[in-house]
Amino acid sequence: MSNADIDAAERRSGWRTIRKVSPYLWPRDQPWVKRRVVAALAILVLAKLVAVTTPFFYKGAVDALAEEADGTAWMLAIGAVGLTVAYGMVRLLTVGFQQLRDAVFASVGQRALRALALETFSHIHRLSMRYHITRKTGGLSRIIERGVKGVDFLLRFLLFSIGPLVLELLMIGVILAVVFDISYLLVVVITIAVYVWFTFTVTEWRVRIRKEMNDQDTDANQKAIDSLLNFETVKYFGAEAREAARYDVAMQGYEKAALKTSYSLSFLNFGQSFLITTGLVVVMVLAALGVDRGDLTVGDFVMVNAYMLQITLPLNFLGTVYREIRQSLVDMGEMFDLLEQPSEVQNKPDAPALQVNGGTIELDDVSFGYDPERPILMGVSLTVGAGQRVAIVGPSGSGKSTIGRLLFRFYDVTGGALRIDGQDVRDVTQDSLHAQIGVVPQDTVLFNDTIYYNIAYGRPDAPRRDIEDAARAAKIHDFINALPDGYETLVGERGLKLSGGEKQRVGIARTLLKNPPILLLDEATSALDTETERDIQDSLRAMGEGRTVITIAHRLSTIVDADQIIVLENGVITERGTHDELLSMNGRYARMWHRQLSEEDAA
Repeated sequence: MSNADIDAAERRSGWRTIRKVSPYLWPRDQPWVKRRVVAALAILVLAKLVAVTTPFFYKGAVDALAEEADGTAWMLAIGAVGLTVAYGMVRLLTVGFQQLRDAVFASVGQRALRALALETFSHIHRLSMRYHITRKTGGLSRIIERGVKGVDFLLRFLLFSIGPLVLELLMIGVILAVVFDISYLLVVVITIAVYVWFTFTVTEWRVRIRKEMNDQDTDANQKAIDSLLNFETVKYFGAEAREAARYDVAMQGYEKAALKTSYSLSFLNFGQSFLITTGLVVVMVLAALGVDRGDLTVGDFVMVNAYMLQITLPLNFLGTVYREIRQSLVDMGEMFDLLEQPSEVQNKPDAPALQVNGGTIELDDVSFGYDPERPILMGVSLTVGAGQRVAIVGPSGSGKSTIGRLLFRFYDVTGGALRIDGQDVRDVTQDSLHAQIGVVPQDTVLFNDTIYYNIAYGRPDAPRRDIEDAARAAKIHDFINALPDGYETLVGERGLKLSGGEKQRVGIARTLLKNPPILLLDEATSALDTETERDIQDSLRAMGEGRTVITIAHRLSTIVDADQIIVLENGVITERGTHDELLSMNGRYARMWHRQLSEEDAA
């Protein structure tokens, strides 16, 4: 794309962002927000009216001190000291109105920030598994952080910087034309026009540089978070220096973009100062000539100077404000792109809740592939009766875990149907489906909170007695009580303060507390040592009593008592039956069984 195409796309994105933010500023169902916005705008106008009258008091005081007052009654009555005090009071009043305006509007901005942050956070959780396995957590967090911060800034500066600046310039322009001469107004208009053109042109150039800097910042942050999340792997391979070098390369790109930003800012600031100073000098020369001719008083000269300073101060911030608004639009545009990311798996309109009577699971000629060019499951048909324990075994990549993901509806099947008690999982709500299935994964990941919190995650409203009963059933209650802080022990990020077996037991307790009628054990013990695995298998076996259980297994010794064992190869079922039946077939399962026995004997 050319720069013109990029600029046009960014403008369209900017207007889209403003349209999407507007409802947060003027919500239909919250009249208190509207009242505060109107009140803030009213205070703003009042503050500007007070501000543009301030130089008149300044002029009066100067003329009175110079004994050049033209005999105006109010000047004579108040006197020089009174005018000076009045000038100070009016300035104080201007600041007071500005602070009052900010205080009135603060809750509007914070409410918008909170609402948009919540919407974005909720939307990310609604996105499909396909999105989350390809996302970059560090980059995503940066997009959300910058976008949410941009909401309050955009609302505040659009209302209280650009709008007030235009209003103030119009008021001062009228005063200069009426009180002085049209030539003053022409000089001011030309100066402002050239200033605004220069500021916007340079700022548009700087926005592109800033976007490049943001991209580099996002990349560096992503690499840092990715490295920290894989702290153990870095240590295993002694790769600290390599990771530091990788991060430094990303920061080097950020440094170059940041330097460009700094240099362009210096150019912008000097150019703005040159234009403003030129306009100020021309207007002051006109006023000085007027005083020299006797058309104006010294107080008029001072008043013109005061108005020019009143114009230049907000104009000095115009470049910064415009740049920040443009940057906020870019940041929020990225966030709204995220919000417009469609969820691959969605509930049908008016979908009913799943009703589980027994927990029969049926895969009817199911086909699926993460990529259309590479099918994973091809016509898989399987029925798991209510209360049965069915195990699925097979080599890596055969599609075992994919069946679990389809059952939980992380993805939709591309062919056939998956039903629970006769109800297609695509026809019921996802929340009700998730509520009826409990999962114990191969690697239980815990929240960086207490053991109590992690177990209670299965049913947050559960009383403490039920949580402790779940821990007893998972055979971890005694271990928890032996800890100095008991159930209030912090488990660390991803539960790294606990051993693999301890984490698995917390995961089992969490699922037991949920008490689902259907249970999915996804290689729940394959990462554990044999002794720990044997202990946890007892907990899992007790856990499956009275439930429909699908076990995805790597170690065949853990599923010999299953009601049915399915052998999956290359996305199709090649064998099925009980352990003894499959051994008597002397096929794929028998070969896997004897190989594992040999490995255990050798060990």
